[in-house]
Amino acid sequence: MQTRGERFFQSLKDGRNVWLDGRKVGELTGHPAFAGTLRTIGKLFDQLDDAEVRDEVGFPVEETGVYAHSSFLVPRSPADLAQRSRAFAHWAKETNGVMSRLSDYARSLVTGWYGARERLNRLDSRFAGKIEAYYREARDRDLFLTTSLLDPQIDRSKGLDDKKIAERYLHVVKETSEGIVLRGAKMIATGAPYSHDFLIFSFHRLPHAHKKHAHALIVPAGSAGLHIVCRESFADAREDDHVLSAHYDEMDAVLLFDDVLVPWERVLLYGDADAVWQLRTNRSSNALAFHQTVVRLAVKLEFVAGVTFAIAEAIGVNGFLHIQEMLGELLTKIDTIEALLLASEAHAEADESGIWVPKLSYIDTARSLGTRLYPRALDILRQVGGGGFVQTPSSVADFNGPIGDLLHRYYEGASVGAEQKVRLFKLAWDLIGSPLGSRHELYERFYAGDPVRAFAGQYLSADTSRLTEPVWRLLNESGRG
Repeated sequence: MQTRGERFFQSLKDGRNVWLDGRKVGELTGHPAFAGTLRTIGKLFDQLDDAEVRDEVGFPVEETGVYAHSSFLVPRSPADLAQRSRAFAHWAKETNGVMSRLSDYARSLVTGWYGARERLNRLDSRFAGKIEAYYREARDRDLFLTTSLLDPQIDRSKGLDDKKIAERYLHVVKETSEGIVLRGAKMIATGAPYSHDFLIFSFHRLPHAHKKHAHALIVPAGSAGLHIVCRESFADAREDDHVLSAHYDEMDAVLLFDDVLVPWERVLLYGDADAVWQLRTNRSSNALAFHQTVVRLAVKLEFVAGVTFAIAEAIGVNGFLHIQEMLGELLTKIDTIEALLLASEAHAEADESGIWVPKLSYIDTARSLGTRLYPRALDILRQVGGGGFVQTPSSVADFNGPIGDLLHRYYEGASVGAEQKVRLFKLAWDLIGSPLGSRHELYERFYAGDPVRAFAGQYLSADTSRLTEPVWRLLNESGRG
């Protein structure tokens, strides 16, 4: 009997067009760019059948008793929300927070839409039936999902009124009895090579005049004419020297649609820009999905702090005041995100559909702060390790070579042996200096969109009168005195 991980590997043989280094990739599981990451995902999927941990990451589906991942759990109580949080944290800790798109984000969007389907049905009378059918399919088949929401970077100074831009942004070119045919591109699909389906809609609000660009779709990865164009691989099979890169390069890709047919049952919305925007900004789905990103961020900051503390101890600098200041700063960053996470859950409430959702303002604040806290955490790690990052031998294997005795003598640390110290510095380098590490810093800055717009959006959506009214009241009372 196949394990869930094995079934997942088998399911990827669907004829998908994955492109890397100018060539179409055949077998994903054996390819060096994907093998390590797929093994990681396979092990995570297998946990749902492991009696010791399955209650930590999943829940038994009422109709079948079979366990599904808790990202598919529609929370109806604080206990349900806590169950989702534990599941997110478990997978994040299993991957040290370094894998940001383990499907639980996109699955949470689908779960939110499903939970709110009766209210969302006002957007399109067929929406509820479509999302219910898809939710059950994705839950019961362990489908791996990701999003692709942004438009290609061609000329940001121009919009859809420019013909060149309009032709390249994803749009409908034809309707058929089977579905709609699309042409154009979407980015950035993290985890695209091993996703089953892509959630496709616009990240920004579209003008009414551009109906052919207004859609919300669930696109199968194996669709004819869909090309998954990967960036350069950052995977590195040398596990002793690049432990993170060996297991956690989740890959990013641009999706090219060359007359791709999307069946009507996978077309959630089409031709209505307002309806697409209402789905895009739906509180239920966003709160559930964004909640996962903050859980993962907290785990990731803990991991960076742990590596930094270990280096400080290994080289004997943790007694210096300026180092202690920076190490203490890392702790405040962890506490800040965890406090916002706890506050979002403590102030959770049932929405109009009876879904128990975390307080979105705290979630938004954590996500905005993360764009600054994570790069600063890496900067502290760089400062603590200093020149030690370029003083490590080329490989841990050098310790078994002809000059191994000398390396053991001169690379020794204050609290650890030479080989362990080198392994530690190489792990840290995977966070701050490797291609994978550089990608992650970029990711944390921009994965949630433009951070400037995010901060501005919090101001524009806030009720600022509760802050300004006491000011004017004080001045008015003072003036009467």
